[in-house]
Amino acid sequence: MSSTSQKHRNFVAEPMGDKLVTELAGIGPVLGGRLQDKGFDKAYVVLGQFLILKKDKEMFVDWLKDTILANSKQASDCHQCLSDWCDSFL
Repeated sequence: MSSTSQKHRNFVAEPMGDKLVTELAGIGPVLGGRLQDKGFDKAYVVLGQFLILKKDKEMFVDWLKDTILANSKQASDCHQCLSDWCDSFL
């Protein structure tokens, strides 16, 4: 696994529960606000979209870029965070 941020490690270290979208790696206050405006208020709702897109990196990254105007790095960081969480907990 490539080097990850502390935010990423914190997210992947424990069950998701009711974590906010801003706790996802790559998602800060601005992108988090955009997600919340679209109805994605919790990390588990974003996880649902991730699973609907079959954990496919390209589709999920494109979805984040199109939906909340994330850049490639932000979208990739979020994908990796959810992917690693799934590897640990699903």
